[in-house]
Amino acid sequence: MNETVLVTGGTGFVGGWTVVELLRQGYPVRVTVRDLSKEPALRAAIATEVDPADRLEVVAADLMSDDGWPAAVAGCRTVLHVASPLTATRDEQKVIRPAVDGVRRILRAARDGGARRVVYTSSCDAVYYGHPPRTTPFDESDWTNVDGGPMSAYVKSKALAERAAWDLMANEGGDLELTSVNPIGIFGPALSASATSSLGLIQRLLSGTPPLCPDLWFGVVDVRDVVDLHLRAMQAPEAAGQRYIATSGEPVSMLDVARALKQHLGPAAKRVPTRKAPDALVRLIGRFNVEMGDLVPLLGERRAATSAKARRELDWQPRPWTEAITASGESLIRLGVV
Repeated sequence: MNETVLVTGGTGFVGGWTVVELLRQGYPVRVTVRDLSKEPALRAAIATEVDPADRLEVVAADLMSDDGWPAAVAGCRTVLHVASPLTATRDEQKVIRPAVDGVRRILRAARDGGARRVVYTSSCDAVYYGHPPRTTPFDESDWTNVDGGPMSAYVKSKALAERAAWDLMANEGGDLELTSVNPIGIFGPALSASATSSLGLIQRLLSGTPPLCPDLWFGVVDVRDVVDLHLRAMQAPEAAGQRYIATSGEPVSMLDVARALKQHLGPAAKRVPTRKAPDALVRLIGRFNVEMGDLVPLLGERRAATSAKARRELDWQPRPWTEAITASGESLIRLGVV
């Protein structure tokens, strides 16, 4: 507990909660941000859950530059690499290059700085895309085939970045250990109005835009459970060299999510749509809107993944998906985002 843990991307949704839970468990934490002007907002967000006091250090480092990383890693036996670009774009290199170069940069800095283990936040995007439909769930032995069909630049970035991480470990990892956590759709409470990017779907539903729900299906996991799995992977010796999928269960539809918001939030969810959008309409809008265009290949598809390995090996027990969705909506309302 006296060893400082480095967290990359502390201003993000997952990164912020990672800092909170580490502080709660008594760890000193060093967190990277691209711009130190974000430090006051970061400290304020963390303080809504736990007093950072003098156990939180904020340093500047960018995934696209070597500057700052040796100092960031110095003295840290564990690195939780949570930072990742999240953007909707048709320019693949705007998201793929920072993801791939970033994870390589972190691993090399951790290795050279004497760190023991890196826990890397990957995604189920690196697991189950580019494959024919199947009835059995995907697991940690599966890998996305980036040449297997249409997929967004973000999906490709997650798949290529995790492949790059394991390749680097095999070829030049030295004594460093790597564990990856592969979450499905991450929901749950936001710490601040500036750390809500993963909750865009909930924000749009509560705002009534779009007025209809596309036929989309996805797994759900609470951000607090994702962080819990990171810390279990960080602490368990047997987690070295392993991948762990984080999902609460079977995929749910956007209509399921909308109905859950209606049921649990009452009048605050009065604008949430509860009718399905025709696929043809979604495809038409997707021709002109990048975010909607990224969804077109996913219409009607139900990709299931299993978290049996994390439950079995690390005794991980996630919340029900409805709790994560409800907490998302409640926090967005409380923060005045909708």
